[in-house]
Amino acid sequence: MTLSSFARAALVALIVSLVAPLVASPGLTAARADEGTISLTIYKAGWIIGGSGGTGVLYFRGRAYALSTGGLDYGLVFGGSKTVLRGRVSNIYRPSDVAGVYGAAGAGLAVGSGARAIVLTNQKGAVLELSGRQVGLMANADLSGLAITMR
Repeated sequence: MTLSSFARAALVALIVSLVAPLVASPGLTAARADEGTISLTIYKAGWIIGGSGGTGVLYFRGRAYALSTGGLDYGLVFGGSKTVLRGRVSNIYRPSDVAGVYGAAGAGLAVGSGARAIVLTNQKGAVLELSGRQVGLMANADLSGLAITMR
């Protein structure tokens, strides 16, 4: 490549890099992650191996989407509880990004009523920041998985 062909290629590259953003279609711009709010009611029970299930609602871009939850716990699990969590979901592009498997390791004790807070991430990158109340008799030191599906 001679110097003049190199200069021409560099000039063409410079012009393209300056003009392309001005004529790019709005549909071709990169999508940005958004956020919404979520509420979940989860019932949990177990003896060594535990299970959980419940329902919830995702509020995203002015619409409500029904959710179902289910999961398994393994470790020291004893008792039963009801947990109502509310919070923020971030790093989602569409409502279905909330669906997926969330894993956690934790320990806790609930006798009567107590506060609960947790941050979870699924395989799509959705981040749930939840807090709420747990009611029941539950002692746990376990590994747990929570699956959220769209209804």
